[in-house]
Amino acid sequence: MAKFTSSVSKGAGALLNWFDDRLPVSKFWNATMAGYMAPKNFNFWYYMGSLALLVLVIQIFSGILLAMHYKPSAAEAFASVEYIMRDVEWGWLIRYMHTTGASFFFILIYLHMFRSLLYGSHKAPRELLWVFGMFLYVMLMAEAFLGYILPWGQMSYWGAQVIINLFGALPKIGEPLTQWIRGDYFISDATLNRFFALHIIAVPLALLGLVLLHLVALRENGSNNPDGIEIKKNKDADGNPLDGIPFHPYYTVKDIFGVGMFLIVFSFVLFLWPEAGGLFLEHDNFIPANPLVTPEHIKPVWYFTPFYAILKAVPDKLLGVLMMGASVLILFFLPWIDRSPVKSIRYRGTWYKVLLAMFTIAFVRLGLLGMAEGTPAQTWEMRVWTLVYFMFFVLLFFMSPGAKTKPVPERVTH
Repeated sequence: MAKFTSSVSKGAGALLNWFDDRLPVSKFWNATMAGYMAPKNFNFWYYMGSLALLVLVIQIFSGILLAMHYKPSAAEAFASVEYIMRDVEWGWLIRYMHTTGASFFFILIYLHMFRSLLYGSHKAPRELLWVFGMFLYVMLMAEAFLGYILPWGQMSYWGAQVIINLFGALPKIGEPLTQWIRGDYFISDATLNRFFALHIIAVPLALLGLVLLHLVALRENGSNNPDGIEIKKNKDADGNPLDGIPFHPYYTVKDIFGVGMFLIVFSFVLFLWPEAGGLFLEHDNFIPANPLVTPEHIKPVWYFTPFYAILKAVPDKLLGVLMMGASVLILFFLPWIDRSPVKSIRYRGTWYKVLLAMFTIAFVRLGLLGMAEGTPAQTWEMRVWTLVYFMFFVLLFFMSPGAKTKPVPERVTH
């Protein structure tokens, strides 16, 4: 029996070596996991990236299953979603998994971006990492918008009407651009077909490519940490960072724990509160699209509402569209706007903590106002918070170079 076990082990080892010679799996594993040295002082905020990757897998898996039963036709789209919910075995679970996953994806991405503002993960030498992340964010917004249209409910139809018509505000190219996006002179079957194709093929491929570039840039420059100290500066005799530990097994175990905690929360919402009181799935979207009946209050999903509030805050349509675009575009330039010699909020002055707190409040409040009715008082409040939003970047650019900071330690702290 011992000889048989030994021969099986040798055979398996030989097969693995043959495979590894032709596809360097062990080399890839060592470069990205076991041999990758990460800072030893990661905290709660460093769960978000791996959890976002998990949700991306959930979205792809559930999206494939939904596409098997969905019909991208203006006459059949809504009925096919109802068929998935009522007649397909576990169809309700698959659909709620997809809709809940979309909202959780944005929650994780916003927390991931906030982490960068806390600890300076966007600063040199990680500028390209941040830019790739921002392209990911924009593509994720496009993917979410396209998917939001597919159920062909009232809010899907009229939300598409409002968003697509925004492009019509652009001088000269506006009208032909909106016609090209719709594929027709009005939102119709052609619009739904092209949005479905973009949602399940084109944009996901772009997302996966950007995720790969984001991870390559991360591995090339290494992870930032709560102290904002480059661990590659202090190495031992073997060339390993003194303040680094192998990503595997230390952080794989940490991430597995984080995945477990996340799945508990995700499952609670998925099974007990999938509509989230109309935040994740609006009540109007359970009504078939009707071009002749406008919903009483048209608003986008919650993760778009901060930018929608900026749009509504500006009375001129073209200027509102430009301001909304600028509110996203300015984030791309954050590595060059933030000129502080210190990365982490731990060693910055009170001025930065106040600025970041005001920016966070402005973003959250704009999100809430974007879901509101838009009364005159709310419109004026939107304008105030829009000013606060943009002033964060202006003040950061001028104040960060000469602002007083605390001494940064040579080694990471615990």
